[in-house]
Amino acid sequence: MDQDSASTSPMGTETASEGNSKIKKLIKQFSKFFVIGIINTGVDLAVLNIETLITGEKEGYLYAVQKGVSFMVAVTFSYFMNKYWAFQDKNKENEGRKFSQFLFVSFIGMAINMTAATVAVTYIQPLIQIDFLTPQMWVNIGALTGSACGLIWNFIGYKFWVFKK
Repeated sequence: MDQDSASTSPMGTETASEGNSKIKKLIKQFSKFFVIGIINTGVDLAVLNIETLITGEKEGYLYAVQKGVSFMVAVTFSYFMNKYWAFQDKNKENEGRKFSQFLFVSFIGMAINMTAATVAVTYIQPLIQIDFLTPQMWVNIGALTGSACGLIWNFIGYKFWVFKK
């Protein structure tokens, strides 16, 4: 195959090099999103641990409420990091709409996150009897389980709806 046929395509279809470029961009965006997620997880865990240490509530309904609060602190930070770094959205138009969309996607992500975290600490913890896993460690296991479950949903929502170009 000659060089010209590798870079052009009939009927306006995408060439292999264009496809590779899009894949590389997607991987780069997801990598940034993942790093932001790690930072947000740290924010989420810090707030959640402070809450649970202050209140002493480490499971059930009150744990779910505390998890919701810690999640919202992290998601506010996440909006700005994703907007300006991961998705490089410098457009100032429709800022309120974008933030509303981000919150909508994030609230569904929060429901996924809280449900998975609460199931882990309330229903899975009693099934796993390992002495070194303290209730406070289960707080973090639950939080990490929730974060992992919401990861893909949030990326797809942010990329293809909130910050689409």
